[in-house]
Amino acid sequence: MVKKNGLPQRIGRVVRSFLHPQVLLHPFRMLHYYGYSHALQRGKIDMGRDIRLAPNSSFRNAERVTLGDQVQIGEYCALWAGRSTSWIRIGARTTLGPSCFVTAADYGLAADTRITDQDMLERDVVIGADCWIGTKSVITAGVTLGDGCVIGAGSIVTKDIPAGAIAAGAPAKVLKMRRLSRFEEV
Repeated sequence: MVKKNGLPQRIGRVVRSFLHPQVLLHPFRMLHYYGYSHALQRGKIDMGRDIRLAPNSSFRNAERVTLGDQVQIGEYCALWAGRSTSWIRIGARTTLGPSCFVTAADYGLAADTRITDQDMLERDVVIGADCWIGTKSVITAGVTLGDGCVIGAGSIVTKDIPAGAIAAGAPAKVLKMRRLSRFEEV
């Protein structure tokens, strides 16, 4: 015998899903997340003029984030300065494509201690002026990118990149240099 799923049962399931406590609480969780990760943090950032921040970009410890004039931060980017000492400094006219992650802190790697029980290792991140950081790139703690760098999409930058370099990969490696006189070493 085939059991028919009638309209009253379907309506009942829809009503139950809308009235489920987790569904009703979710908008409040989203507002809370947006408040502490963007709205409240944005007021703490040391910003230059004409900054463009995507409305869904997020920040941690933004009192230690500095953005130069005309910096653009794309959708779903996250900038996490360290909890106590490390800074993220981004030079003028630098653009971060969507979904980039920049962190100025990470955990230790001691084998005899749980990762989350180890102290955070904080190191400043400095991104020069006129840089372009491609979509879904990761910039790790302690990295300095020289002026005019281009970082390819999906790259993981774990070491310093010189001024005017085009770098890509995981880990990112310099592929070639942009031959612009103001980026060349003297």
